[in-house]
Amino acid sequence: MTSSGILQIALFLGLILICAKPLGAYMVRVFAGERTFLHPILRWLEVLTYRMAGVREDVEQRWTQYTAALLSFTIFGFLIVYLLQRAQAYLPFNPQHFGAGNVSPDLSFNTAVSFVTNTNWQAYSGESTLSYFVQMAGLTVQQFASAAAGIAIAIALIRGFARQEARTIGNFWVDVTRATVYVLLPLSIVAALLYVSQGAIQNLLPYTVVTTVEGAKQTIAQGPVASMEAIKQLGTNGGGFFGANSAHPFENPTPLSNLLAMFLIFLIPGALTYTFGKMVKDTRQGWAIFGAFTVMFLAGTLTIYHFEQAGNPLLAKLGLETAQTAGQPGGNYEGKEVRFGIAATALFANVTTDASCGAVNSQHDSFTPVGGLVPLFNIMTGEVIFGGVGAGLYGILLYCILAVFIAGLMVGRTPEYIGKKIEQKEVKMAMLAVIATAASVLCFSALSAVMQFHAKGYWNPPGALTANLGNNGPHGLSEILYTFASTTGNNGSAFGGLTVNTPWYNLTTGFAMLIGRFLFLIPLVAAAGSLAAKKKVPITSGTLPTHGVLFVGLLVGTVIIVGALTYFPALSLGPIVEHYLLQAGRLFSIVLPLGS
Repeated sequence: MTSSGILQIALFLGLILICAKPLGAYMVRVFAGERTFLHPILRWLEVLTYRMAGVREDVEQRWTQYTAALLSFTIFGFLIVYLLQRAQAYLPFNPQHFGAGNVSPDLSFNTAVSFVTNTNWQAYSGESTLSYFVQMAGLTVQQFASAAAGIAIAIALIRGFARQEARTIGNFWVDVTRATVYVLLPLSIVAALLYVSQGAIQNLLPYTVVTTVEGAKQTIAQGPVASMEAIKQLGTNGGGFFGANSAHPFENPTPLSNLLAMFLIFLIPGALTYTFGKMVKDTRQGWAIFGAFTVMFLAGTLTIYHFEQAGNPLLAKLGLETAQTAGQPGGNYEGKEVRFGIAATALFANVTTDASCGAVNSQHDSFTPVGGLVPLFNIMTGEVIFGGVGAGLYGILLYCILAVFIAGLMVGRTPEYIGKKIEQKEVKMAMLAVIATAASVLCFSALSAVMQFHAKGYWNPPGALTANLGNNGPHGLSEILYTFASTTGNNGSAFGGLTVNTPWYNLTTGFAMLIGRFLFLIPLVAAAGSLAAKKKVPITSGTLPTHGVLFVGLLVGTVIIVGALTYFPALSLGPIVEHYLLQAGRLFSIVLPLGS
């Protein structure tokens, strides 16, 4: 690791820390319905939205009504995105004349589910599949809507802790409207202008055909990229206009735009920790969560950076470098974007998998085994290391419930958090969310591994349902595991090496995204309703402090242990065994003589 690389990481984290308090305090006022500096400019839009939707701003909902509103909002969005894809041949802003044939029914289902669940998993390349209209009216709109829904759920859960003896947790329609109008929309406008200033394109022109120096014809894709790029990162969506995502120079032109992308990904999740502390009237609680986020974030980033900078140890054994060099000169640049370097690439890979973003500026499939293990494990934690907009906060609050429950078992006391007793219902809801997502990742991965075995012809059944892996052995298993961890975790990034645009993967990853979004989220809304109805209990000498270093350690340990115990057997067969094979001079089934 280099000093410049460490400085980049420190600069990024410093920017998030500086912005957490002011933006967090601003969001407290927004969701309390108080006047902010943007109200003179945007209040008319908020009021117009309520009138058009028939929503009463002053009427709140029980948790069941809140959940029903979320589900109806999602179903409506799914139908719109699905139909837009199937009808794109008849819609405007389609200079390349893409038709419904570009998007099969199973791919349309997968993409619609992906964008309404804030996953943005893409089994296609946007520039060769979707029209400008579908990219704007379908995908970009859902990047706002799904992000706003995630923020709304986080705010509802905070209200559950902040209120006492209350039957309601807010109004979903009001929360989504305020999140969109006062938070996502103004920040996205500023971010889009910054992207344009760096060279990201924003137009509706037909694709440009040019002649290269060698005399060949090349088609250069155009489109409304900057506007999508802004909400893609700010809303921790991750779905890019181009198949290369943030490695494409039209999406991510410069090192400054690369820093902006990472900053936008963590901006709202970091600020929501302060929002939480302010709303429960104890900002120390929010800073404790921010501290836990930071510890896990730094551990992941430095691990990836170390192993990618060290490179491939087999190159020395193969005589491709001097015997005195233990690693790879310059580090492992395979799959990296050379404009940004290893430090910025390692940081981006950790940021995008800590959050449920999924944007990538490199190929995770080309990382070293441990370098690829960290992004995979980040997702398997439930993406609670800063996490997505809203999703990170309500995910870490789930682990807070589990942490105080475990601590209560150890000392023989009823667990309490933020003045609320954590009882049977809350623990059951938390465990349901953890078990449902783990079952999705492991069961779908196991089924796909079996189907892949079929496709190789060992058992001789049909293999048409599956795609071919880019690699055999443990690396191939890592590709499958990453696919279902990413979709269940609503991350959307791809490990690479696995062709997923097949009926089998389009349908199974689609169901994984639904499980990861709603079987994680609905139990937490139920817990919010239960917590809001409770009285606050007074703090006593036996109450576990949840704002200090001890609790930060307990919370971090709970996240790691739950993830490790759940996924360790699968990880042992994938990236962990691949790492030891590499150290032993083996590449899967190929034995490399150590003395050669």
